Amino acid sequence: MIRVLLAIAAAAIAINYLWRIRNMPPHKQRGAYIKFLIGLTVATVIVLTVTGRMHWVGAALTGAFVFLRQVLPWVIRALPFLNKLRQQNAQAGQSAIQTNHLSATLDHATGNIDGEVIDGPHKGWLLSELSLEQLEEMLTHYQAEDEESAELLAAYIDQRQRQAEQASEEQNSANKTAASESARSEAFATLGLEEGATEEEIVAAHRSLIQKLHPDRGGNDFLAAKINQAKDILLNKQSTTKSN
Repeated sequence: MIRVLLAIAAAAIAINYLWRIRNMPPHKQRGAYIKFLIGLTVATVIVLTVTGRMHWVGAALTGAFVFLRQVLPWVIRALPFLNKLRQQNAQAGQSAIQTNHLSATLDHATGNIDGEVIDGPHKGWLLSELSLEQLEEMLTHYQAEDEESAELLAAYIDQRQRQAEQASEEQNSANKTAASESARSEAFATLGLEEGATEEEIVAAHRSLIQKLHPDRGGNDFLAAKINQAKDILLNKQSTTKSN
């Protein structure tokens, strides 16, 4: 009975910790998951060793994991310092901007802004990890009590919106290109031609098919229209290529 209760308690602790990790900013989740896995492994090895289900190798592994668990916090504490050293070279072309609620950097080369929330709603989250809706809510909050943070966040939101519009335009352009290529491939198939056929081959194939399928000769209106459309698509592509 005691083992069952201990197992339930351990499961509850693990679930609670995992739930807390899920609510952390994405850039902090990886480290938290690593710590969780190390702790879980150490606990498992200890239980197996104490219950006699693991030989002396288990004890050695436990010692190693305990050592890592002691050292890991020091490593984690050192990471910000190491990152700071690594970023010093990169910051030559950057400006640091800090307000009561935000700590941000401005890249001189690109003009891009990014940063972290250091106080208030979503503290600890990077601006790039938040949705536009969340950013708009924060902006409303800042406008009421921190004009400097509001101005900085408004500049970041404007940047995000411009980037989203640019990405949308690029996607639309890619979709149009894909649709054009698809229509071109279909046009070649309609005329019974291979990709790369010349203008003369396109005209000849169209003439041959339209003579057989023209409505005046008992052909089909729909098929004749498709053949004419295929010729127009391909010849338009040919003329566009030549003009370029």
